[in-house]
Amino acid sequence: MPLIMPIRDLRNTSEISELAHKQQEPIFITKNGYSDLVVMSSELYDQFIKTNRIDQIIYESEKEMNEGAKSIDLDDAFKKLSKKYYEEI
Repeated sequence: MPLIMPIRDLRNTSEISELAHKQQEPIFITKNGYSDLVVMSSELYDQFIKTNRIDQIIYESEKEMNEGAKSIDLDDAFKKLSKKYYEEI
């Protein structure tokens, strides 16, 4: 269940920080009854960013394939990556 708080509760910064770290969920802050801000721990933010990057890479790959890009064999991909990162010194 999402955590929702009115903006006036932002005065209790220590409590909000503790809650954000304990719950590891975004806290939605409302102003005049409408969603206004989202507060979360930095660890949770890092997870969101990582997931967003992965989703973006998948989206771009699917778009390239739909536009006619050729796929490559997994073994060939690993060989190229291995050569690029481990044999080039």
